[in-house]
Amino acid sequence: MEGDNAPGTPVPSRWTMKASAITITRLCYDKDDLPIAPPSKRDEAVSVITQLTDFRMHRLWKNNELIFEGGHPKGAIAITDLRNEWQCHHLSPFDNLRFNIPLSFVRSFLEDIGRPQFGGFDCRPGTKDDVILGLAQAVLPYLVNRHEANQLFFEQISLVLLTHLTHTYASQYFPTSRTGVLAPWQEKRVLEFMTANAFAQVSIAELAELCSLSRSYFNRAFKETFGRTPYRWVMEYRVSKAKDLLLSGLSIQEIATACGFADQSHLTRVFSDIAGEPPGNWRRQNRLKPSDKTP
Repeated sequence: MEGDNAPGTPVPSRWTMKASAITITRLCYDKDDLPIAPPSKRDEAVSVITQLTDFRMHRLWKNNELIFEGGHPKGAIAITDLRNEWQCHHLSPFDNLRFNIPLSFVRSFLEDIGRPQFGGFDCRPGTKDDVILGLAQAVLPYLVNRHEANQLFFEQISLVLLTHLTHTYASQYFPTSRTGVLAPWQEKRVLEFMTANAFAQVSIAELAELCSLSRSYFNRAFKETFGRTPYRWVMEYRVSKAKDLLLSGLSIQEIATACGFADQSHLTRVFSDIAGEPPGNWRRQNRLKPSDKTP
């Protein structure tokens, strides 16, 4: 952990610590004379920022484009994909806490709980989230007062944080009731099979047989367990893998073939339905340039 206030050029106060794979940072400043911050370094991570007090005014650029001008109330959050370049000009006092989370950590968490498809987070600017604010307030004593970090405490904080973020902002489904859902052994067996065969043709009959269920009961239980049909699950999984490959040098046609789509137009149609934009647009917005990659 560290706190600093450099002399000379105005800078915000900063406290930072590591909790598992997550970096937690508090930034605050009580004046309105900060110069514009330098552009952020691109990274395979997301930053979840919550406002600890009302924040009156700032300007925010994404990939050199001004996308927001204004303020946020206490408890407002932002989820920024650090694969993009961000630049902020704080124009009023502020106090915020941010969780920097590697995307690999998010994917590993989802795979461990049987939700291996991940297409990113979707959070409108200024969304108020009392859960994230509460988690931020829970870790503040460890940051500011230098309380000794408790490993179990931060493991639980990480678990709650990732569960809430993926459920609320990444369309992951966690059933609140176990009535009419797949048993844990069935869920594990069918997900292992679907993940291994996601780019091939998988029949409902095969999946139902793996779980020793009728096709109709399996269909209902799968949807109750995952909040989507088996077909939709497979398509979302393919799209999540296509997103990974879109960050590489493969052509969209090659990605379509690698991810089990009939052709490029099939990938584009499904990708646009699930991600909200064609794969070419998504690639332009998210692909790292060679000069942006960290050595």
